[in-house]
Amino acid sequence: MDLKILSLATDKTTDKLQEFLQTLKTDDLTDLLQSQAVKGRAVGAFLRAIFKGSPCSEEDGALRRSKVYSCCIQLIESGELQQEVASEIIGLLMLEVHHLPGPLLVELASEFVSAIREDRLVNGKSLELLPVILTALATKKEVLTCGKGDLNGEEYKRQLIDSLCSVRWAQRYVIQLTSMFKDVHLTTEEMDLVVAKVLAMFPKLNLQEIPPLVYQLLVLSSKGSRRRVLHGIIAFFSELDKQHSEEQSGDELSELVAAPADELYHVEGTIILHIVFAVKLDCELGRELLKHVKAGQQGDSSKSLCPFSIALLLSLTRMQRFEEQVFDLLKTSVVKSFKDLQLLQGSKFLQTLVPQRTCVSAMILEVVKNSVHSWDHVTQGLIELGFILMDSYGPKKTLDGKAVETGSSLSKMTNQHACKLGANILLETFKIHEMIRQEILEQVLNRVVTRTSSPINHFLDLLSDIVTYAPLILQSCSKVTETFDCLSFLPLQTVQGLLKAVQPLLKVSMSVRDSLILVLRKAMFASQLDARKSAVAGFLLLLKNFKVLGSLASSQCSQSIGATQVQVDVHSRYNAVANETFCLEIIDSLRRCLGQQADVRLLLYEGFYDVLRRNSQLASSIMQTLFSQLKLFYEPESDLLPPLKLGACVLTQGSQIFLQEPLDHLLSCVHHCLAWYKSRVISLQQGDEGEEEEGLCHELDDMLESITARMIKSELEDFELDKSADFSQSTSVGIKNHICACLIMGVCEVLIEYNFSISNFSKSKFEEILSLFMCYKKFSDILNEKAGKGKTKMTSRTNDSLLSMKFVSDLLTALFRDSIQSHEESLSVLRSSNEFMHYAVNVALQKVQQLIRRGHVSGPDGQNPDRIFQNLCDITRVLLWRYTSIPTSVEESGRKEKGKSISLLCLEGLQKTFSAVQQFYQPRIQQFLRALDVTGTEEEGEEAGVTVTQRATFQIRQFQRSLLNLLSSEEEDFNSKEALLLIAILSTLSRLLEPSSAQFMQMLSWTSKICKEYSLEDASFCKSLMSLFFSLHVLHKSPVTLLRDLSQDIHGQLGDIDQDIEIEKTNHFAVVNLRTAAPTVCLLVLSQAEKVLEEVDWLIAKIKGSVNQETLSAEVTPEAASSQAVPSSPLMEKAIIMQLGTLVTFFHELVQTALPSGSCVDTLLKDLSKIYSTLTAFVKYCLQVCQSSRGIPNTVEKLVKLSGSHLTPLCYSFISYVQNKRNNNPKCTEKEKATAGTIMAKVLRETKPIPNLVFAIEQYEKFLIHLSKKSKVNLMQHMKLSTSRDFKIKGNILDMVLREDAEDESEEGSAPAHTEQNREPAKKKRKICLS
Repeated sequence: MDLKILSLATDKTTDKLQEFLQTLKTDDLTDLLQSQAVKGRAVGAFLRAIFKGSPCSEEDGALRRSKVYSCCIQLIESGELQQEVASEIIGLLMLEVHHLPGPLLVELASEFVSAIREDRLVNGKSLELLPVILTALATKKEVLTCGKGDLNGEEYKRQLIDSLCSVRWAQRYVIQLTSMFKDVHLTTEEMDLVVAKVLAMFPKLNLQEIPPLVYQLLVLSSKGSRRRVLHGIIAFFSELDKQHSEEQSGDELSELVAAPADELYHVEGTIILHIVFAVKLDCELGRELLKHVKAGQQGDSSKSLCPFSIALLLSLTRMQRFEEQVFDLLKTSVVKSFKDLQLLQGSKFLQTLVPQRTCVSAMILEVVKNSVHSWDHVTQGLIELGFILMDSYGPKKTLDGKAVETGSSLSKMTNQHACKLGANILLETFKIHEMIRQEILEQVLNRVVTRTSSPINHFLDLLSDIVTYAPLILQSCSKVTETFDCLSFLPLQTVQGLLKAVQPLLKVSMSVRDSLILVLRKAMFASQLDARKSAVAGFLLLLKNFKVLGSLASSQCSQSIGATQVQVDVHSRYNAVANETFCLEIIDSLRRCLGQQADVRLLLYEGFYDVLRRNSQLASSIMQTLFSQLKLFYEPESDLLPPLKLGACVLTQGSQIFLQEPLDHLLSCVHHCLAWYKSRVISLQQGDEGEEEEGLCHELDDMLESITARMIKSELEDFELDKSADFSQSTSVGIKNHICACLIMGVCEVLIEYNFSISNFSKSKFEEILSLFMCYKKFSDILNEKAGKGKTKMTSRTNDSLLSMKFVSDLLTALFRDSIQSHEESLSVLRSSNEFMHYAVNVALQKVQQLIRRGHVSGPDGQNPDRIFQNLCDITRVLLWRYTSIPTSVEESGRKEKGKSISLLCLEGLQKTFSAVQQFYQPRIQQFLRALDVTGTEEEGEEAGVTVTQRATFQIRQFQRSLLNLLSSEEEDFNSKEALLLIAILSTLSRLLEPSSAQFMQMLSWTSKICKEYSLEDASFCKSLMSLFFSLHVLHKSPVTLLRDLSQDIHGQLGDIDQDIEIEKTNHFAVVNLRTAAPTVCLLVLSQAEKVLEEVDWLIAKIKGSVNQETLSAEVTPEAASSQAVPSSPLMEKAIIMQLGTLVTFFHELVQTALPSGSCVDTLLKDLSKIYSTLTAFVKYCLQVCQSSRGIPNTVEKLVKLSGSHLTPLCYSFISYVQNKRNNNPKCTEKEKATAGTIMAKVLRETKPIPNLVFAIEQYEKFLIHLSKKSKVNLMQHMKLSTSRDFKIKGNILDMVLREDAEDESEEGSAPAHTEQNREPAKKKRKICLS
């Protein structure tokens, strides 16, 4: 039978074939077809023969074709056919689909929908036929009858797709069904339906099935709905990540979720690769991704940015087209995130309204952590992002060698956080990915070497972290040794930072250390001074960090090595004996430096002490070197005065004078090394060597004793310096005398410290100390006197004390706290000199100031944070005790000397130490406050339970009592400087209080009480007090009501702009009086109002962004958007309206106040423009949301009414008041012309913001009109158009004016209408007159 059909099919005509097929039963034909297909015999030819004999034009033929199609589909789905046979059958069926009539196509398509609904498909191979059927159906123009009515082919295709997307898809066919749609021409609506259906299937699939589905979806997205596809993918994985992190946070599930985490991140990595590949083929997809993320930035960025989307963006950076855009977007997101965080932390008002969100920085670090799962396509982007953040937001300027930030405090903090994030990204990436370590290290070192003019501390810190983490890995890195070759050309600070950073590497790598030593030896003889200084700094660092056999344990040294650093003797070749030879060689090299410039010698003297403490075995060599150097400048004859050869310390080259030998620093180095040597080394040594060392110490002691005795005996004339000597900086003699005087002062300071250290509280020694101080003071007075006359700034050498911080701490303790009976008599010698005690406190202040400015102090242990912290604690404790024991008022009552009293200096010192501790030792605040406890009665258990807030409160109460005592004194006894310092200390300490604690509330209420009850006419005190009050108040609640009360007080004090109106004075705050109301309090409240407006603007942008996001979500996923509501929006709207309403009443008071010309008027006009801009922004938001069912709330109408009645008319009155001030300015005489010019310039500056204000008001009214039309509520009924703004042309007057040209200007000048058109020319004329 089959052969007959095949033979008939070869005939030219089909008549016989048709007749034969008609004689066959349909079932026989399908059985035959099935038999042929299963056997795989020429089934293609057999099918072609059947189709040839079954023309669609005849009913029987069409019916036969329908049966054949159904049979073939069943055969394909049965799985009994060979792959090639099934493919051949499908190919033939596809070719013939377009010949099928419409009803038959409908029937076939419906069969497919039923099969999918009832899950009758076995392998889904037949689905390849469905897109051809749907395409063919869409081309049918005839009307097709179906159950719901008559539809054409296109409409029926739409209905079928709708049915397909509404039925349940079996999990195993989702990918095939998605792939099937890419071959169908889909309209936008159909595309949205399909994409929504596929995205809805994501949660129902296994993780491993999602990447191929995403691939098919991305292919499908080339037809449209790109944003919807990307939104769905990102939202799905964002939710998955969130669920995973929540599960990980639960301890009991941590082990269970570990395995799926790997799988999840691998799947995410694969999908990111798919999307990046798709973007390469379709750039529009990349643009849509960027649009999607940018749109999300306006509202809650965590909805558009998540670890997955950030990783995706970073992968896009490998394409040049998107690189810059992506990095700009990520930079903006990071900065915005940090700014938002800062704003939230500084305002309780915002904290109550906006929940804390995950910071973008945490998401980026999450990406770094996840990138370990083969995310190689992300790592390059991470590295570039890290460096971009560090380059863009690192410090830009240096001051005294320390990096400083410029700009407002908010932007400074934001920049610091962004820079730190960049460093963290690079460090964590370095730890995870071995392949890119070399690249990161090279880029860091390149920046260290090339950026000589800008600060690189942040890169050095990163380098230090990298080296500390992996010193063994980096020892084979050639880039480090290449960098060493550039040391001679780098600034000294960079060299010191670089060598300190690579220190752990030097301990494990012989080659790196040898190459460094070679470079340093070459630099030692370089022609550039900086290169030689770098060599000395490098050698000193090596000496400090290579321990010699027999040296004291590191716990006894000033710089112990951290646990993370690798010990030096990792290599057997690097044993301690080899180190000793190596170190002694370096000391020999350094000895040669003692013949070089003063700066090089200075570095040596400052470094020897630390070397000695680290390597006690080198002590003998170092002490001998110092002894030999000192002998060069020492007069051995005991009768010769002065005892030192000062002339030899100064070098004359032609007409130039230089310091050759910093003798004071040499003497200081000798003293500190000797003291440590005697206490630590000699006591441990025995035999001949010990005797020899002891002899050297005695010799040095004798020299210092002799110098002390002879310095006391020396008069000014012995130094060839007296009051008549020349100290000017313009002559060579003056410069030489100035250098010598500075050296003598330094020597005196060193001798004071030396004699105190060996005094054992001997009265005679203390008398010598006092005599040395008097010698110091003579030269200090002369230099100060000459500096005052010459009006030239003295060099900083006169300011930097050579006393060590430890000595200053001990001296202050002895002077103020030592109550031991046996010490009483000797200490009375020093205590009897008020000048000496004054000097001791001054030096303590100087040391703390040094720490704040540079981050370290001069002298021994000046770079050791632990020692500095301990000294700070001791100094603060003594200063606190001295100030609280002897108040300033008591001390000043009996004082005759000029200048600050000791108590006031102590208070200034306290203010500086509290600031320094908060700046440098924030984590150790608890320890610091505990150290200030004078009684020390707390048990250890009790101490642990006392919080920082409680300890800070104890200190705060002491200073509160002092301030109350000061405020209670008579007006003439009020000490403004002391009051300002007390407020500064209270401000610093109040930052340590927890805002939610009762102690914080007590502090706030106490400050409020002071402001309400005490009236002082001291403007600076008022400013400090009010600033403290505001800083506390914003952490409790919004200060708008406070601002309103203060504005009423200001209005009452200064009077009304209408002089005929009498104002009833309010007295909310006594601190507001006639003297302080303007400009002090006025500018403060306006500044605070600006901050409130900034917060309100931020909130409006937030809710506006949320509305935009809702709109986008509704477009992208309508069903999801309908289920999500934003409950916080009405709450935020209410808060915004309350803030703006209260601010309107605040400005209502101020615009009626007779403010004096100057900054107050200028600032008020600018802030009025700002509130109108904020009101306009809120009206624009209302325009956005009024289309929804909510409409506009009643409170909006009340706010508009309030602004219309209480603010706008008064703004125009205030403008007239400001302009009348200008017009009523009296005519100036010739003599007063210059003064008048200044006044007029000031007035012009004040009137400049007026046009901006008028424009802001008009913009507000313009958008109110739009809102009125949309909301069907007449909001403009509350707004009164100002009579000074409208005008009309009167014809008769115009004719008269045109006829009388001569009177034109006078008519225009005397016209009563204050129109803006009249004002502008008037201002221009005034400007011409002034010029």
